[in-house]
Amino acid sequence: MTLWGGGDRDRRGGQAILLVIGLVLLVLAPVLAKIMQLAISRKREFLADASGALLTRYPEGLASALEKIASHPTQLKSANDATSHLYIANPFRGKEAGAWMHKLFMTHPPIGDRIKILRGMKL
Repeated sequence: MTLWGGGDRDRRGGQAILLVIGLVLLVLAPVLAKIMQLAISRKREFLADASGALLTRYPEGLASALEKIASHPTQLKSANDATSHLYIANPFRGKEAGAWMHKLFMTHPPIGDRIKILRGMKL
């Protein structure tokens, strides 16, 4: 009510600004939450690789396995966005090392980055 006639006229400008900021945050909050969720998913992939390398004491073998998985030429037919985070590698074939906007919404880090980090590990 204070926006449309009630309350002090001096306070209406500040309330309108707060309303606009609130609406912008209402729109942006789900997008920012999804970006954070995907970033955490990518970080967990790197942590899983490091844990596997520590467990097996053979990071070269894990890097070789990732190369074999990445070299498979076909896209999975049953893969969808809801289950893509459950796969070892990105189930969608296509550009993995594309633009920064594409990388922002990936569930998995690029295989090349994961292999490079595994090969650089000294145990």
